[in-house]
Formats: sequence, C-alpha cells, structure tokens
Amino acid sequence: MSTEESRHVYRLHSTLELPLEDLRTHIDEATFPDGVTDVEITRRNNTLILKAVAEDESVSKYTPTAQLKASITENRVYEEDPDERRNSFRWDEEEEDEIESELVEFAAFKGDRETVLQNSLLQYQMFLVLCGIAETAEKGTLTAISERDGDLEATRIVEGEARPADIEVVEGPRDHNSGQGGVNWRDNKFISD
Repeated sequence: MSTEESRHVYRLHSTLELPLEDLRTHIDEATFPDGVTDVEITRRNNTLILKAVAEDESVSKYTPTAQLKASITENRVYEEDPDERRNSFRWDEEEEDEIESELVEFAAFKGDRETVLQNSLLQYQMFLVLCGIAETAEKGTLTAISERDGDLEATRIVEGEARPADIEVVEGPRDHNSGQGGVNWRDNKFISD
C-alpha cells in the first residue's frame, strides 16, 4: 500500500443518479483498481454504502476502508413521457388510456467529497470506482480534483460521458490587500475612551 501516499482526492462534487438495479449489475461486473478485491454493498433503510474490501491482508478488519454513500429514492418511471402524451392531439381516441409506469429505486450519489466518499484508506481507488459508476449513470455530473503521483488531475463526467476538464488557480478575494479591509477599532472616532 505504498502508493496510497501519492494518491488523494481533494475536491469532489457529485449529482449522480442511477437505478439501483443498474448499480448492482455494474458492481457485479466491474474490474476493481489495484488494492481493492471487492466492493461490499450494504443497505440501511434509505442509505446505500459501497465499502472497499482491501487486497492487503495486513489491514485490520477494524480499519475503516473508503466507502461510497448514496441515498435511495423511489421514482415513477413512465414508458411514454406523460408531457408528450398530454400535448399531442389524439382525434381518434375518446378516453385517455393510463400510461404504463413502475416504481424504480434509484441510488443518488449527491454531495461533496465527505458526503459521497468517506474514509482515507483506499480513497483514491474508491474514487476510481465512483468514476466507473458515473460512466454508467445516464443522469448527473461528477467533478473532481485529485492527485496522482504529484500531479493534479481534473475529472468531469456528465451524464455518462467523460468531458474535458481543467484546473484553474485563481486569486481569492481575501488574498488581495489582506489586512487593508475591515474596521480599525483603535482609531474609530465613534468610540470614546
């Protein structure tokens, strides 16, 4: 696990959402990064935890490995878009047919790094697993800044498609003229001795 020191995830924001069944299929068929032998999926009420199983046998079973956390929601999925059906003219139909639909459970990986990606052991490897999930998801965006062997990398995956991303360093508002703003309480004429 010597490479663990040279791989970090600094910023991450996710709005990914995909059917729970698709997520389970993806995890069952996935090839995991070095250091991870498997990903355990645990469900607690409306929370889904995907936990890394370490390849290194010297890691204690009590050491928390990196995990991905998602909330589970139920959404109604229609076979035909109900808005299109309402807006279309149907001269020959006298009564409305009910649109076929079903309730589908979705896993939503939404939030920033600490919300979605937790614990530091195998964190970068679980980030790679999350990138694989993002490429499977048809809805949502994953953006991240990570480090690999001393180089910063930008990641941006939008609706299942990897997109170009850059890291831009900008001057923050507090960096410019620091100490010049604010109130000088010592020379304030409204405060008397």
